[in-house]
Amino acid sequence: DTTTARGNRVTDPRLALTSSCLAVVVVFLSPEELNIESQHFLFQKRDAKCPLSRSSSDAPQEILDYSPTLRRCSTPSRGSGSELGIKCVLIGDGAVGKTSLIVSYTTNGYPDQYQPTALDTFSVQVLVDGAPLRIQLWDTAGQEDFDCLRSLCYADTDVFLVCFSVVNPTSFQNIMEKWIPEIRTHNPQTPVVLVGTQSDLRDDVNVLINLDHYHAGPVPRTQAEGLAEKIRAQTYIECSALTQKNLKEVFDTAIISAVEHKAQQEKKMTAKGIKTLSKCRWKKFFCFV
Repeated sequence: DTTTARGNRVTDPRLALTSSCLAVVVVFLSPEELNIESQHFLFQKRDAKCPLSRSSSDAPQEILDYSPTLRRCSTPSRGSGSELGIKCVLIGDGAVGKTSLIVSYTTNGYPDQYQPTALDTFSVQVLVDGAPLRIQLWDTAGQEDFDCLRSLCYADTDVFLVCFSVVNPTSFQNIMEKWIPEIRTHNPQTPVVLVGTQSDLRDDVNVLINLDHYHAGPVPRTQAEGLAEKIRAQTYIECSALTQKNLKEVFDTAIISAVEHKAQQEKKMTAKGIKTLSKCRWKKFFCFV
């Protein structure tokens, strides 16, 4: 289980976590408390029209069965050095629904028109096992024209969501041919979550008829799971931004994977530092003798 919440920034959260100790809590704050701003890069994104079925209240609520209704997007920022956060980058072919995933997750809305993205970022605050954490969601372009621009945002990435559409076999094929080689060139150790988008279209008659014209069909789930194992992804998850089925699970998994990876890296660095210090003291001892 994971935890999700939003609120004002806090400092110095501790993240020595394992997956067995994660809990889910969601805190809803009023728009005034959120102090929301937005920032866009190069291309502005459409305004997400999100019907809010839950009203915000002055006092935060704790909700265990979470549906991301009142999530808002705010200015992405590393903040002060004391604020801890993770960077999650979504990659995949154009038009597979990367932007829709973020908009649905952060605003409970769904874009009614497709508009290509060059580079855009969103930032939300979550709670992981009671510890506040800021997650930055980077929405990248899938088109070849933006290859150079896209690679610039890979630095310091904590987790990748590698996306393809379950009703677009070409986008699935490009995972192995393009996307994994690209990110492994820049980030060989960063955790990857394989995401099959647009799962609500698996049984859509018009989509199936269109695929049949090309003697194709939806990507079999077993085939996607096999690819996830081959690329050593954390897991494979199918989701729908429209119905929000498994949507929270996608981002929960990304958060858990990033947090655990950061904890492992910090542990290695700490052990390396202790080992180096011990060698230094050992040398000083012999010099003294």
